[in-house]
Amino acid sequence: MFVSGFGVVSPLGVGRAAFFQGLREGRVAIRRVDQDLDLPGIGAKVAAPCDGFDPLAFLPAKRVRRLGRTSQMAVAAAQLAVAEARLDPQRGTGAVVVGTGIGALEVLLENHQTFLSRGAERVSPFLVPLMMPNAPAAEISIELGIKGPSFGVVTACAASAHAVGLAFEMVRQGWVDWALAGGAEAVILPLVLAAFDRMGALSRNPDPQRASRPFDRDRDGFVLGEGAAVLVLESEEHLLGRGGQALAEVVGFGQSSDAFHITAPPEDGDGAYRAMAAALARAGLPPEAVDYVNAHGTSTPLNDRAETLALKRLLGERAYEVPVSSTKSQIGHLLGAAAAAELGAVLFAFLEGLIPATVTWENRDPECDLDYVPGSPRPGRVRVALKNSFGFGGQNASLVLRAA
Repeated sequence: MFVSGFGVVSPLGVGRAAFFQGLREGRVAIRRVDQDLDLPGIGAKVAAPCDGFDPLAFLPAKRVRRLGRTSQMAVAAAQLAVAEARLDPQRGTGAVVVGTGIGALEVLLENHQTFLSRGAERVSPFLVPLMMPNAPAAEISIELGIKGPSFGVVTACAASAHAVGLAFEMVRQGWVDWALAGGAEAVILPLVLAAFDRMGALSRNPDPQRASRPFDRDRDGFVLGEGAAVLVLESEEHLLGRGGQALAEVVGFGQSSDAFHITAPPEDGDGAYRAMAAALARAGLPPEAVDYVNAHGTSTPLNDRAETLALKRLLGERAYEVPVSSTKSQIGHLLGAAAAAELGAVLFAFLEGLIPATVTWENRDPECDLDYVPGSPRPGRVRVALKNSFGFGGQNASLVLRAA
């Protein structure tokens, strides 16, 4: 199963070239947002918005007005992915699988305020189709005329990993010839920042360059980001039949549930371990085959520790030799879109011969003592990569990719 296209709307920029350039530079795309948003009583003052995204570059004004920001980004990422793959959406049978954690919450909040201040007759008739979690997948299907299966996946921060994994299985089983799979999320809103801040999940470090510090001793929470990413997955027969070019190969998908706590992982990282082990088993590969791990790496004390323990259990003594990095050090946490965007970092490793960095890592935590590729990307050959994604609810997903 091959990846032939990657479209992304990210805090680092729009499109694969801009995303790769940001990774190459080790640029942190996090900034203060307290001048844009009214954040009284909220300790978290930084986020990672997609300042360079203009929906009118991808959609006519009328369509923009009838799509939430999450769907706008999803459609843009899908268009970019299809264009890069040079895929004709009308050729063969295709599917659309898009994950999101929350959906178009801004539309609900705006209409709730309208309802309170101006009455029911002023509520938008488009409220439901704008905010429903399956809207990103549906809007991609409509925009590109894709008539095969189309659905959303909602598993919090693991949503787009599950979306890619389910699309992978659909193509692998021969249900479809190809699929567009990924995730989208755009909820940099005062209410969301307040909710995560009250939970104690967000970094309160006011320095944008030091707020998201996965695996660092002084990490204090994640940074909220936004964006969308979509991958084109194709069967070998379909790809070769149309003369397409592969960027990478998806070879394994594993998933598990912690069955432990709604937001906290088990201390030993057992659920994460089982998802990774299942992905490698599905790929028919031993742990020794892994050259690089793109971690979930949220920058929260509990997650980073648990993921490190899970990796040590999976890789044994090789855990200290395998580079592990978190793209969230640069783009924050895109929630339901995180895994799909971070798969772009895996493609970067394959195609550029550079291992993405955890650019903000500075201080060793005795409990997080692996090679987190600090500072800047490192030259290295990656043949097999593992991508982790773990969501609130204890829902875990891991993907195994191989260089094409």
